[in-house]
Amino acid sequence: MSVVLETNLPFPAFRRGKVRDVYDLGQSLLIVATDRVSAFDCVMTDGIPGKGRILTQVANFWFQATQDILPNQLLATKVEDYPAELHPFRELLDGRSILVKKTNPLPIECVVRGYLAGSGLKEYQAKGTVCGISLPAGLRLADPLPEPLFTPSTKAEEGHDENITFERTVEIVGLDLAQRLRDLSIALYKRGCELARERGILLADTKFEFGTLPSGELILIDEALTPDSSRYWLADQWTPGINPPSLDKQFLRDYLETLPDWDKQPPAPSLPAEIIQGIRDRYLDLAGRFNVKL
Repeated sequence: MSVVLETNLPFPAFRRGKVRDVYDLGQSLLIVATDRVSAFDCVMTDGIPGKGRILTQVANFWFQATQDILPNQLLATKVEDYPAELHPFRELLDGRSILVKKTNPLPIECVVRGYLAGSGLKEYQAKGTVCGISLPAGLRLADPLPEPLFTPSTKAEEGHDENITFERTVEIVGLDLAQRLRDLSIALYKRGCELARERGILLADTKFEFGTLPSGELILIDEALTPDSSRYWLADQWTPGINPPSLDKQFLRDYLETLPDWDKQPPAPSLPAEIIQGIRDRYLDLAGRFNVKL
């Protein structure tokens, strides 16, 4: 299977992210998910075959499943519904692209954590807190938190995002909007937990991004509850105190942590074939649980 590492469509580039290429179509944006994969804020030199289609279709499932909580960015998900000038690029765009509304993106990422893992675990072990929020003593890796935590971060153009407190969020976006972002993020996370558990997986944590339309309406943008933006664990193999088998990027992170000569800065190391296949298998497993068509 071929790998799409970049796109070069004849339309103005709006931005190129770690995974997605975004084009400006005037009244709307075209988002194309490539097969690039990143870890530790570094894009790997190797792609994952079909990953862009998997991400797009999983995100579309969640946009549909959460639209009663908050409207989202979607205008069209099928090439035949795109403007005519995009139709010649059907082979590339089919399944890995969406047409979305233009928004003013908010300058924070809205992270929700329901279990102790990742950077939250490291902070807890050092300080007994997660993003400055005090937690009970004695929690272990993969323990459920007393309640889902809203732990926002900045959106860095380069380098690493930085965790911030709710108070800092208020300074950035104002009290009313900060409270609304917190409440919506937790509601979206809980919906994700509910539907994931029905499919034998636990949603440990995730991140959301929001934007405002010219009218001022707040909507969900970017991606939603994908294995790139979330931590999914196999429920039947989850045991507090150990790192549960996952259906997300943790498999890649775990491999990269074994490399003594890589300092988590570009250029990224090449990935062995078994790691590429392992990532693909996990993403396909997740997609299959939500019956998404690839």
